[in-house]
Amino acid sequence: MSKLIIPEGYTPVIDYMESQRAIKKIKDFFQQELAYGLSLRRVSAPLFVTPESGLNDNLNGVERTVDFTLMDMDEAEVQVVQSLAKWKRMALGKYNIAPGHGIYTDMNAIRRDEELDNLHSIYVDQWDWEKVITKDQRTEQYLEETVVIIYNALKNLGDYVNRLYRGLQTELPNEITFVTTQELEDRWPDKTPKERENLIAEEHRAVFIKKIGGALKSGEKHDGRAPDYDDWELNGDIILWDEVLNMAFEISSMGIRVDEEAMERQLKLANAEDRKKLAFHKAILNKEIPYSIGGGIGQSRLCMYFLRKAHIGEVQVSVWPEDMIEKCKENNIFLL
Repeated sequence: MSKLIIPEGYTPVIDYMESQRAIKKIKDFFQQELAYGLSLRRVSAPLFVTPESGLNDNLNGVERTVDFTLMDMDEAEVQVVQSLAKWKRMALGKYNIAPGHGIYTDMNAIRRDEELDNLHSIYVDQWDWEKVITKDQRTEQYLEETVVIIYNALKNLGDYVNRLYRGLQTELPNEITFVTTQELEDRWPDKTPKERENLIAEEHRAVFIKKIGGALKSGEKHDGRAPDYDDWELNGDIILWDEVLNMAFEISSMGIRVDEEAMERQLKLANAEDRKKLAFHKAILNKEIPYSIGGGIGQSRLCMYFLRKAHIGEVQVSVWPEDMIEKCKENNIFLL
């Protein structure tokens, strides 16, 4: 509850049922824009994977997975996915996707250790996408070009929602600003990473913060990233400025994925070299699956942002503490 933000004088612009209609319109429109812009095809995705596959996302390495056993498989253990960052790359090889093309899917996850607030739920829904690239496309330039494509899709979505609902007018800048985590630390050395994100997002309204996962000059990390999917030198977050909550609003985490060299380097830095025995990691190290770029784009977050909602629980059904539900209700924030 301590992290709950209550915007002063908040009133939803559209009601329960109209919000439900708007959510479908937003999802239908954006996934078409995304698929067209990045040359993606939709595929089906798993809800759970086996631990020994190495396909589950370890996130920051401390979050507990949701596990259960299967009666008809001698009580074999499986885990509910936390994201599909690794599974998608394996799928590119399975579907024999050519460079320049890729896949996207609806990812549904449970993150039991999430700290619940306006933006965070234990239920995660996002579009997970992954695209095959060549070795020589593993550059910052290619990363930024891809970010611009996604940002243009976001701008097109904003224009679409603005036309549908005159009371929901969201204006994004014409261009997204690129900045590295080290540049943020150099500019605001006395601020925390989250405070730096707020400052840069308020200044530019739309930013892509690059190079997340490795240590900065101070020895601290801007944020944690698993060592075995993003290349920490070629990744980042798309962050918008949210005028309802007056804060930085992360809409997507993405990046060029590790090649064999980056995998070796980052596993060593993370003291996670034991993962090299897992099937996914072996495939990367042995160059058996494609080089790729990919990411996740929050579905509920996208709806929350463009529908100008104050809480993610206004656009998705989840579980919340009773005191949060009551506090929200007292302030015209009605959780589904």
